[in-house]
Amino acid sequence: MVITIDHVSVEAFKDETILEVARRTGHSIPSLCYAKESAHKSSCMVCAVKNCDNGQIIPSCTTLPVEGMHIETDSDEVRLVRTISLELLLSDHRADCDAPCIMVCPQGLNIERMLHFYDGGHFEEAYAVLDAAFLLPQIACDTCKAPCEKVCRRGTIDQPVSIRTIIREIAAKAYPVSPEGGKKGWKLDKNRFQSRIGRFTEKESLSLKANINTSSNCLHCTCAGQTGCRLRLFATEAGIKRSRYESYSALPAMQKIHVSGKLWFEQAKCIRCGLCVYNSEDGFTFKGRGFGMQVVIPEESKSNIEEEMAGLCPTGALYVLEK
Repeated sequence: MVITIDHVSVEAFKDETILEVARRTGHSIPSLCYAKESAHKSSCMVCAVKNCDNGQIIPSCTTLPVEGMHIETDSDEVRLVRTISLELLLSDHRADCDAPCIMVCPQGLNIERMLHFYDGGHFEEAYAVLDAAFLLPQIACDTCKAPCEKVCRRGTIDQPVSIRTIIREIAAKAYPVSPEGGKKGWKLDKNRFQSRIGRFTEKESLSLKANINTSSNCLHCTCAGQTGCRLRLFATEAGIKRSRYESYSALPAMQKIHVSGKLWFEQAKCIRCGLCVYNSEDGFTFKGRGFGMQVVIPEESKSNIEEEMAGLCPTGALYVLEK
């Protein structure tokens, strides 16, 4: 059959959705609850398009075309619907994309990654992170007013991480300094969308204080699944800096559930797209209904989930934690 997408006639094959036809013919449509060749159901409306024949806004990931259909994918109206959909999803997404300490460091030091290696006893790797930011042996922290420690989320619970003390400890280790002399590699992209946890509730603070006791005292609030996070990617592309809606998630922030192996799950980052539910057998499932619905993993089902399942998650709620 032939349909029209953005005033261009294209051929649609049997069982192809509008999203699949559009992408195959060079039209870019974002999506979160869709995964090619995987079971899915429309829920996020980030893939919204307009059926110009009746004026309806429809999800392109599950709608099948009909002969002669006229579809609009890139109008102001369609982009507004997608942006509102993204902002609604973000209002139920309690997570820090990047730790506050990283965002304020004037030297661009990836503090959370350095502390991740430090807490794991991997001092050489922690030193390499320093080497990427400083002209070692000079580390520039002795004269710094330490904004990283002032914004440290651990400080809202008890005491902030002693970041400068740990930096000096790592720098004192006798590892070779890079011949390039620092200032290379990682750099924070300040133009990307930044999701924020907000203030911890009293219950969250007590739980984090009791359960997170790393060598550095760091909470490690940077999102471990941010690399493949399509929610952040599409929010950035839509020009969203902060969601216009207040967070209403009742799920505790930073509650990390170990699934199996290197696979972890954080409910507070989940947008309930259902991809992990529809594509696992006796694994993830829905609990509750309406706004209170959650995606959960029963204890007895954890062994049924493979690490590859993380590749379906659009938000970093399900992720593989490497060293």
